[in-house]
Amino acid sequence: MSLITTLARMEAVRDGRARPVATVLHRHLSDRPLAFVPLTTAGEAGAPLGALVGTDRDTPRLLVVPQPRNRDLRFAFLADLAEEMLPYLDSYADDVELEERKETDPETGKKVPVQVELCADAPQLLVPSAAGVAFVRLLGRSMRFRRTADQDPDTPFPAPARVPLLGRWLTHYGERSRVPGSSLLLSLTELLGRHWATGQSNLEDQHLGSLLAWIDPPEGFPGAEAALRAESARDADGQLLCPPAGPATDPAFDNKLLAPAIARYDAARAEVLGGVAGGEARLRLAENELRELIASQLRPTWDALWHGVDRLRGLPRGERVAERWKRDRWSFTGHRDRVRAGEPPQPKRDDAVTAAQKLSARETAQAQLEAQEALDDPLVMAGRRLAGEAFAGEVTEVEMAWSEAKVPRPRPLVTVRTEDRPHLEGEVKLYRVMADGRTQTGEFAGAQAPGALVVRLTGGMGRGKTPEPGSVPEPGDRMCWTLFEHAPRGGPELPDAESTPWTHGGPPDAVALGPDPDPVTEEDYL
Repeated sequence: MSLITTLARMEAVRDGRARPVATVLHRHLSDRPLAFVPLTTAGEAGAPLGALVGTDRDTPRLLVVPQPRNRDLRFAFLADLAEEMLPYLDSYADDVELEERKETDPETGKKVPVQVELCADAPQLLVPSAAGVAFVRLLGRSMRFRRTADQDPDTPFPAPARVPLLGRWLTHYGERSRVPGSSLLLSLTELLGRHWATGQSNLEDQHLGSLLAWIDPPEGFPGAEAALRAESARDADGQLLCPPAGPATDPAFDNKLLAPAIARYDAARAEVLGGVAGGEARLRLAENELRELIASQLRPTWDALWHGVDRLRGLPRGERVAERWKRDRWSFTGHRDRVRAGEPPQPKRDDAVTAAQKLSARETAQAQLEAQEALDDPLVMAGRRLAGEAFAGEVTEVEMAWSEAKVPRPRPLVTVRTEDRPHLEGEVKLYRVMADGRTQTGEFAGAQAPGALVVRLTGGMGRGKTPEPGSVPEPGDRMCWTLFEHAPRGGPELPDAESTPWTHGGPPDAVALGPDPDPVTEEDYL
């Protein structure tokens, strides 16, 4: 936790209201996201109980599993979920634009430019909390390997045709959510917590109603009191006024309302199977009762989710958010192509090379995200300055100098007066954003006096013997130098799986392993 965030939390406790820790929106927020509020059976994470899903906040679709232990009813729920989600995903698949990329020519081995399709936009999935993201991953893992009757006529419990396809998409979205800065699958509590600091713990911030109570407390109620009411206030029957849909249910709801309603549903279903007169009417009544009960647990979270979206849309979008969203669009386009090409679903476990590539890509994405957020947001940059990772000040002096190479290059010395205390040891590399958006490099060249730092410019001035106009700051200019790169790059490329030894997931190769060091001889047998 940065010093800025700690200070903001202390101010939130003092003021009774959440304090902003960002001045811009650091994630892409779609104009038409698909909201998904799931509910699961207590004690069995993989057993869905119901869900609200849709793109229209006023008319969501309610999906209910009257008896979560019934496999057929669970498959029907997943089929209905696929019926709602897949058309939304498909609506973005064919609106494309052409992009030029360099790919390796299989014949020459050289990089050549080619025109490839890139989806103009990508579908976005919103869930209330981090537990909802975990449930999406769980659904994807449980669905993508299901066999359908078309695939295997002898399978004992065939899944509806579209269930495995939705499982593949949910798996892709769940994996993509682990990439820092990705916006394909967003948790509202994580997103709101990135932009506001409350007076409670990070664990308490996972309750969407409690988090919004700090961000938007009711008139006359401080944030702590409003959050406590959102978490624990109950009606005369002992039920929560703001059910969290976490996606687990509240024990009081389970014991007092849900369990008796499911028992009545089971009894009515038994009557229908036994041919008892009036059984079908009682079954419909029991099912409608369950739908009303589950809707009562989902609707408050659904409304809170859209309220949080409205608050986030009031923030201006960060300048570099579009760049990260474009990477999400490439990810969506690539998975679309794999699905259309008939490739098999994602494996249960990644091989060693794929796992290492994913880890390296996520580390690079994390470094890029931290740098871009600081460059987009002065409040985030203030935290980096307090941590000694950047400094800002006014230029007081500029002295022209040149390198001592055969062809001298301009190396101006710029003196910056600052009140910051960056961690500068030796010739530390420095970076700043120029007026035209390019990044200029420099290095620390010493301190003239306390608070007067000298920076030697090493790049961003063109290739001539004299710097380009505007590339060298002038006395009186304000500037901010960072000790971190603005566009961090990943490490070296990893080999293909076929080129790695068997100890790291590659194929066992007799040539690679070499001859047997101890061949079997007659002396090995009695």
